[in-house]
Amino acid sequence: MTTTMPLADRRIAAWGWPLIALRLAAMLALLVASVALYYIFAPFTARNPVPRRFLRGVGAIAGLRVQVRGARPARRTFFLANHVSWLDILAIAGRTGSAFVAHDGLAQIGPLRWLCEMNDTVFVARHERRSVSAQIEQVRAALSDTGALTIFPEGTTSDGTGTLAFKSSLLSAIEGDSDIPVQPVWLDYGAETRTVAWVGEEPGLDNALAILARWRPVDLTLHFLPPLSPEDRADRKRMAAAARTAIEAARTGF
Repeated sequence: MTTTMPLADRRIAAWGWPLIALRLAAMLALLVASVALYYIFAPFTARNPVPRRFLRGVGAIAGLRVQVRGARPARRTFFLANHVSWLDILAIAGRTGSAFVAHDGLAQIGPLRWLCEMNDTVFVARHERRSVSAQIEQVRAALSDTGALTIFPEGTTSDGTGTLAFKSSLLSAIEGDSDIPVQPVWLDYGAETRTVAWVGEEPGLDNALAILARWRPVDLTLHFLPPLSPEDRADRKRMAAAARTAIEAARTGF
């Protein structure tokens, strides 16, 4: 696994704590309002618009500034993205309304599972090979229900200076389904990549607090790359390889 900056560099200066407190208070207020709106809209819409706006709002409060470049995603799209930070989820969901595939460790945290389920998150057992077929069915159902779904095929976060190997097992859910575009997405944090990356043994809370303590914004460019061609979708392994190649080509300029 790649590594990021030494944990000692995550120390928060005294003036960072008031900003953390202010941002957490703003996020809590947004959460309370969003939960109320979610249940108000729930009886009237199949795809509730509140989670998308909530996640986008949380990103803005955290200092995330997002620019979007590239091919405009279709309403119903299967996104394959590199994974650098928890901010990735706020950015992609906020701009596309996408649901996500997440490892089942998050499902063990009650409040977090509740929030994830509001955005139709699909939980999968990362190391449970016996349940792959069931997980594929979950992914298919989520695509049908939500329209847009994002997978981080690296299976974990990287330091953003390269992409890890893309795992292809869950891509079986869209083998042979030419009606759903498969679109690679490159998340580019520019010069701040190694600063915001959450990798290695760093506790998630430490990473989150360090980002919330920043007075400078976090700039992120979402590059929606061209959807994969029919040839690149011949099978799940070719899909994974083609998506990774596209992201690496965008990242390196080749």
